[in-house]
Amino acid sequence: MGLQTVLQAVFPPECLQCGARVEDAFAICGACWAETPFILGSACDICGTGLPGQTSDRPGEVLICDECTQTPRPWDRGRAVMGYSNIGRSMVLAMKHGDRADIARAAGPWLARAAVDLIDDDPLLVPIPLHWSRLAKRRFNQAALLAQSFARHAGLDWDPMPLRRIRATPSQEGRDRDARYRNVTDAIAADPKRSVVLQGRRIILIDDVMTSGATFAAATEACYAAGAEKVSVLALARVGMDT
Repeated sequence: MGLQTVLQAVFPPECLQCGARVEDAFAICGACWAETPFILGSACDICGTGLPGQTSDRPGEVLICDECTQTPRPWDRGRAVMGYSNIGRSMVLAMKHGDRADIARAAGPWLARAAVDLIDDDPLLVPIPLHWSRLAKRRFNQAALLAQSFARHAGLDWDPMPLRRIRATPSQEGRDRDARYRNVTDAIAADPKRSVVLQGRRIILIDDVMTSGATFAAATEACYAAGAEKVSVLALARVGMDT
């Protein structure tokens, strides 16, 4: 009997959300899966927000949400795994504030599925950075855990260090769109010692949540300033316009 079998017999795997028994480790049960707002249908090609009921009339035509129509994005394409509501919000908060690295590990296959059409050009996965003061307090960067899990599952390159948060920014929570953009202006830059890895590469920026897109925009501009060829973005959860 293998060690993994013994461990599962002694410590049966539990649902990441509700604690119910599941067959595999790092999984959620059927009931929680049904209640998780995975974005599985039509979605905005720029930010990844779900667009239920919307379809393109012409093959190859992209769908763009009203927010992205009104707000130009510096990145090329964007995807998200789930909406930031109900169980989606609960898992993100548990990962970020509850030291739940197991959720990031489980998210690897979810991220790979959401970004399946972004990874055909051997991209480099780069997490949105935390300022050193926040990293010291939290002890980990949840975006880096997600990037690592995605890279491990999809067999892609990732680097946790090309970007750095050069200014400690207050929380974005509770701010409107314009305030969010002002808050992160000039807050993210390529690390002079690591920026060479960005040159000529196609980049996928990874973060746990996208709200206004301000942080992704700041990081995208930093990547292009360092010589990246193309930048796409990927979030575990997307805050909907009606959230």
